[in-house]
Amino acid sequence: MARKTTNLILDMVAEGTLEKEQLIRDLLMWMSETDVEEFAERNGLLDDEDEGEFDDSMDGDHDSAMASVGWGTEEDYGHYGPED
Repeated sequence: MARKTTNLILDMVAEGTLEKEQLIRDLLMWMSETDVEEFAERNGLLDDEDEGEFDDSMDGDHDSAMASVGWGTEEDYGHYGPED
């Protein structure tokens, strides 16, 4: 498959007709965030440190569920457990 337009743009960059930095910005902004993430992952552009990290601040318990719908937790309303 011929890449006529791709080759034309690459030639324009090589000739100095197009600025690389502007072209990169334009292409990144045109692509969806999912496309950009996939491109970055496939080309090793991102740290792998962020992968696999799990945010357990909302661990699925009742308090987390109520906080996530905006109802807060008992602590948000001044209740900190049984009073002795």
